[in-house]
Amino acid sequence: MKKTYDIEVDCANCAAKMEEAAKKTAGVKDASVNFMMLKMSVEFEDGVDAKAVMKEVLKNCRKVEDECEIAL
Repeated sequence: MKKTYDIEVDCANCAAKMEEAAKKTAGVKDASVNFMMLKMSVEFEDGVDAKAVMKEVLKNCRKVEDECEIAL
């Protein structure tokens, strides 16, 4: 399953850090961040709870960019 989320991030470098943090989150198969569109696309592993995984993605993203926001 693949979903797209609105994000708030201030710079392209921070967006790249968020993308890497999302990719490393358990339950995420792949992730990409489009800084210009302020969107994050996340492809989930089969059978996972997307909402629970996205809470972990947000936690991991805030470790690298503490002011980031993801519209869950």
